[in-house]
Amino acid sequence: MTVPVFVSAAVEGPSDEAVLRRILGARGAEIHRVQVQNGKPNLRRALPGYNEAAKRDPWLVLVDLDREFDCPPLLVEEWLPKPSPHMRFRVVVRQIESWLLADAERFSEFFSVRGLVPVDPDDLPDSKDALLDVIRRSHRKAIRDDMLPRAGSGRRVGAAYTSRLIEFASDSARGWRPDAAAIHSPSLARCLQRLDELLDAQS
Repeated sequence: MTVPVFVSAAVEGPSDEAVLRRILGARGAEIHRVQVQNGKPNLRRALPGYNEAAKRDPWLVLVDLDREFDCPPLLVEEWLPKPSPHMRFRVVVRQIESWLLADAERFSEFFSVRGLVPVDPDDLPDSKDALLDVIRRSHRKAIRDDMLPRAGSGRRVGAAYTSRLIEFASDSARGWRPDAAAIHSPSLARCLQRLDELLDAQS
């Protein structure tokens, strides 16, 4: 009988948590805990503590690259130049929406936007804006109403934007597939590779 590997994790927000849980579940890892930091500044402040804990136990931390740095190595060098042996600090290029869009087949079906999903989402300057542009052409009114901001609201996204992304990321039957998405997202592919190495080292 294989002994499960327990992994602790930390992310910026709820949609990132759903993606992370899907990744770990697809890898057969057990989740010890997930710290949702509600923003990038909070995650950065907490990172040294997580890195200290990763001297003993496996950790996976995800952060969006956004537009703050030109490439992931620059962010890593500033945030965590000396990761602990069991730390996997991975940078999402450029936002978590990129990884979700990378499974174009499932995304198209789930959100009724067949044929409209960008081919190389890691290359997008702003994958959230790109995702919203795709959703505007969804054939399902409920999807558009949930995910797009109401006129005059001043919001960037609709009230149920995050919950719809969580639903897609969490649905193992009809939703997001990490390995399929990794084919079109180099940053996700690197994350999965490094996570596999971590899990193999624990078994």
